[in-house]
Amino acid sequence: MRKSIIMQSLITSALYVLLGCASVSTTLEAQGNRAQVSGQYTQIMGEIFSFIQSHYVDEVEPKALFEGAMTGMFEALGDVHSSYLTEKDMADLSDTTEGEFGGVGLYISKPTTGTDGKPPYVEVASPIEDTPGWRAQINPGDLILEINGQATDTMTMDEVLAILRGKVGEQVTLLIRRGAKLEFPVTLTRAIIEVPTTKAALIGDIGYLKLLTFTPHTVERAKEALSDFKAQNYKALILDLRNNYGGLLNSAIGICDLFLDGGVVVTTKSRIPSENATFTARRSTTVPSDMPVIVLINQGSASASEIVAGALKDRNRAYLVGEKSFGKGSVQQVFPLDKAGFKITVARYYTPSDVNIDKIGIPPDREILFPEWTDADAESLSKLIEANTVRSFVEANPQATPAEINRLALRLSAEYKLDQSLLLRFIRNEQNRTAIAPIYDLEYDVQLQEAVNILKAGTYSTLMKTAKTLHELQEEAEQDELAIAS
Repeated sequence: MRKSIIMQSLITSALYVLLGCASVSTTLEAQGNRAQVSGQYTQIMGEIFSFIQSHYVDEVEPKALFEGAMTGMFEALGDVHSSYLTEKDMADLSDTTEGEFGGVGLYISKPTTGTDGKPPYVEVASPIEDTPGWRAQINPGDLILEINGQATDTMTMDEVLAILRGKVGEQVTLLIRRGAKLEFPVTLTRAIIEVPTTKAALIGDIGYLKLLTFTPHTVERAKEALSDFKAQNYKALILDLRNNYGGLLNSAIGICDLFLDGGVVVTTKSRIPSENATFTARRSTTVPSDMPVIVLINQGSASASEIVAGALKDRNRAYLVGEKSFGKGSVQQVFPLDKAGFKITVARYYTPSDVNIDKIGIPPDREILFPEWTDADAESLSKLIEANTVRSFVEANPQATPAEINRLALRLSAEYKLDQSLLLRFIRNEQNRTAIAPIYDLEYDVQLQEAVNILKAGTYSTLMKTAKTLHELQEEAEQDELAIAS
């Protein structure tokens, strides 16, 4: 009887609180004073926080409730770019914004479950050049079986990274498996690892500069590449922004400084006056103003990449080739909360022709698409992967010639009814899994091929005369919509 009374009392109390909240909520919605409404909601949240801690059937850590509430608040914004950041999220973000961290210099991956009866060990995707992992001659495709004596098959990716990264100067011992049988230990000493931000090479007399992300080091590394191109008398430039997800705004503006002699790069607009700003280029350039420039973009080009692509397009300084970009036209700021924090959208950015590309993207001047896998292709590819034919070929022929690869692709095309160009890309990707990928791949990269062809054909100047700003393209799209509607 006593237990029943207690339960009834708790249920009544809970209903009272919930009904009270509902009542207050209804009242708040009818009020016009935003500050008063915010204060009352804040009070309710505090009361619910205390109520859960006092009445929930199990004890709850205050931190868990706090993080849940924070996550929920940012999710309520409906903005994927605004979110609560855990301590790990803040650490990962710091690696990008600072451009360096303490580690061993290995890009790694880890499956959640094993395949073909093999444990889900950590696999090396690629060593970062001139780092402890690279100098120890760890190769792409190597498996890390143990880290400091702990088997990696039972570790999470977060646990793996927590050991590999850390205090500079400390040692980490790895047990490496290469191929089917070769196993050996490697002891690495953590060092400062600079986040890779550029790749550069010459394609004949054309400079090829790929920006991987925008960090504090990006502008400096880009200048070094351009200086090297100049010493080798380059005649044109391809700036590759494909799959570059963005990074620091100041870094993007610094890259535009290399191409633009003054003038607007980007503007930011917000309901917060302090966030309204116009960013301009410096009165000097590193890349000669009469040098042909082609920018490569795709669906993975986002944020800072789109600021650069949009500025160079609107200022008639570059011709864009590839696919429509991602469409992230908003600006975020990060605020720390002890070791955790949050990021929140504070403004939207606009290109020099006053266009915001958020959720729209930047269309290239010339669209070049890679062949796509159909549903039937995907089914055939699954069978091919299951047969392990390509991986076995790559492992048995690490130095396969283009002719040998073409013969394999031709045979598999007939056997699996797959497009030969798709198979060539698939084979090349598998090769890159077990070797350091080349800086560029002119043989299979159709977008890069098109950029090179334009520069070699001498049609760049003519194409630039017909290129349109984003504002002009936007106006044309609106007129087309009106014509359809009428």
